[in-house]
Amino acid sequence: MENLLGLLKVKVLRGVNLAYRDATGSDPYVVIRMGHQKLKTSVKKHNVNPVWNEDLTLSVSEPIQPITIKVYDKDTFTPDDKMGDAEIDIQAFVEAVKMNLSDLPDGTIITTVKPNRKNCFADESPIAWKDGRVVQDVILRLRNVESGELELQLLWTSIPGAPGF
Repeated sequence: MENLLGLLKVKVLRGVNLAYRDATGSDPYVVIRMGHQKLKTSVKKHNVNPVWNEDLTLSVSEPIQPITIKVYDKDTFTPDDKMGDAEIDIQAFVEAVKMNLSDLPDGTIITTVKPNRKNCFADESPIAWKDGRVVQDVILRLRNVESGELELQLLWTSIPGAPGF
């Protein structure tokens, strides 16, 4: 049996300069997977700079798995077109959650994840203590596509009674 640690809320904020897959642009949506969990955002019609502001919640268990993210263009009569993908390793985020942070001043940056070859971060990604929660703002550069970035925010939610930390 997996050890449930808590819930990770992935707020899909927006896409920036996503690829065109149709003459009028694209009808993008985002699919997030972690292990056997799969969640989707709504489809934004004719938009290569969509704003979703949608919360997708994953349950996080040991062993910690990476989150894979894929962006697709919704098509009516043909299979949906791929518009890039990315992966997030949430190990640093979970390590920050494990620390006892209740004494920290609001807005304290716990650590910063730097872009490297193994992650898809477009920029440094601070993990911070905000409003009594661990929060990470992430800008992902999509792979396997001409252009496009996704802006996300990760928020941790503890589950009372979970054998978490």
